[in-house]
Amino acid sequence: MRALLKHPAVSPYVRLGAAVLVLNAIIAVLAGPDLTQPGAADLALANLAAAIFLRQRHVVNIAFRLATRMPMSWPYALRWAAGKVSHYGGLHVGAATSGVVWYLVSVGFLVLRGEPVVLPIVIAAGLVVLTALAVRPVRERWHDLFERAHRWGGWALLVLVVADTVRTSDGATWQPWVVGLVVLSAAWPWLRLRRVPVEVTRHSRHAASVRFPHPPTFPPGSAVTLSLAPLREWHSFAAIGTGEGGYGRVLISRAGDWTGRFIDDPPSHVWLKGGPIAGMGGAAALFPRVLFVATGSGIGPLMSVMTRRDLPFRLLWITRDPVATYGEELLAEVRQLAPDFVVWNTGEQGKPDVLALTEQHCAESGAEAVICVSNKRLTWQVVTGMEQRGIASYGAIWDS
Repeated sequence: MRALLKHPAVSPYVRLGAAVLVLNAIIAVLAGPDLTQPGAADLALANLAAAIFLRQRHVVNIAFRLATRMPMSWPYALRWAAGKVSHYGGLHVGAATSGVVWYLVSVGFLVLRGEPVVLPIVIAAGLVVLTALAVRPVRERWHDLFERAHRWGGWALLVLVVADTVRTSDGATWQPWVVGLVVLSAAWPWLRLRRVPVEVTRHSRHAASVRFPHPPTFPPGSAVTLSLAPLREWHSFAAIGTGEGGYGRVLISRAGDWTGRFIDDPPSHVWLKGGPIAGMGGAAALFPRVLFVATGSGIGPLMSVMTRRDLPFRLLWITRDPVATYGEELLAEVRQLAPDFVVWNTGEQGKPDVLALTEQHCAESGAEAVICVSNKRLTWQVVTGMEQRGIASYGAIWDS
């Protein structure tokens, strides 16, 4: 049974999304023939608003803060489950999907009644397109299109929803207030958009550290978003350190055209949007002993957690020629953070069985949990394999 429940196909992310869909299905069944157009429209608004709020960084940070402050004296199973707070995206997907369906039902009522439907149909078409682009295979194949469509299409739909709300509401109901809060939630990160100077330290051809002014507000395992062209694209990087001294820092590794250009021709300024957002590495706070597993540039996100950790941990870093790839300076920093860290140099030792190596070091260190930062295939292999062996494990879920 454990092997089945720990499979990625039934992860907490999937179960949370399914729970929201089931709840909406129950509401539909209970409403039955008594369902009205205003009722369907209200359910659409409630679900879509919830989907947007669940992605708001302040909401996410509060959820992480509450989940990761659970005392270590509490049962292991509860702490294991609390660490899965990073799967909150499942709630977002379930609410967004339900909201789109309810909105289509609402428009269907209007069509059947012969009422003006041009604006609602345009909104419905936009919602369907954005939903189709968010389906995982489509999103992963055309990620840039997905991001730009959600940014520009999302704002366009918000403008249309505001216009439709003004058209249909008398101002004395709750709907305009919810729409107003949704607009404020979406706009808030952009209201904090700023261009800041950066100091770029190039460790090697493959990696560089970027230092920038920032208030000391980095939760453990959090990330910040950087851009050179804020209207086109944004990139998320783990924040290293606490932000003390008025500066933040990220590690950028060569992993595509944007990062390659950044390392080869460092800019003097970058754009920052909003503030840090908590990430799955924060789950380490729930366990007295943790094994961190990184492959390649995954060391960056783990450094953001290790710099904030006082309790025992072990680091297993699997990478090719660490000095040549990341530079002696970065390697010395890792060594200072984790004096007894283990490096598996794939250039000399070949590719290991990462799951077997993780299991070995987990047993040797007495770790209660594993935090893994790697590519999707290896992350799922390690997280699934260790959880099927009864060890709480956490890794990225690639839901954006």
